[in-house]
Amino acid sequence: MRSNEPMNEIIKAMHERRSIRKFKPNMPAKEDIEQIINAGLYAANGRGKQATITVAITNKALRDKLSADNCRIGGWKDGFDPFYGAPVILIVLADKNCATSVYDGSLVMGNMMLAAHSLGLGSIWIHRAKEEFEMSDYQKILKELGVEGEWKGIGHCAVGYIDGDMPEAAKRKDGRVFWAE
Repeated sequence: MRSNEPMNEIIKAMHERRSIRKFKPNMPAKEDIEQIINAGLYAANGRGKQATITVAITNKALRDKLSADNCRIGGWKDGFDPFYGAPVILIVLADKNCATSVYDGSLVMGNMMLAAHSLGLGSIWIHRAKEEFEMSDYQKILKELGVEGEWKGIGHCAVGYIDGDMPEAAKRKDGRVFWAE
């Protein structure tokens, strides 16, 4: 792209989106959460299998349990919130029997983070969903929600209103593109 050409809105969002590490406690509108989840449903996926699901956690007690377990798995001191205060946790799970599960789930996460940004919300990808959903407590929650099959955790998309300024982008490293023309 030439420097004097205007950037299209999707590419502009890709350039502007940042991982947020401080959220306000206010709950985003359910309609916004639904739009974010829907963007994830339209992510590219291997062989069109659509072998991912999203579990939307807006219940504060369950969100706080998830945070405490994630903290313990991550090895932090009790009381640290690995979700940085985000009130919404969108957990992406992928079918354990799908060969492209990690890739598919990663694309879902990317779509959701871009969608959150486009709606004026912040987001961050938090790991350790794999370890959580190997635990019987979380497998039980899936059963209670009516989820059948074997699922592996891909990631948590923590979402909420940004508390503070949008972080600056890190300088992009040189030497990361190679052309074979």
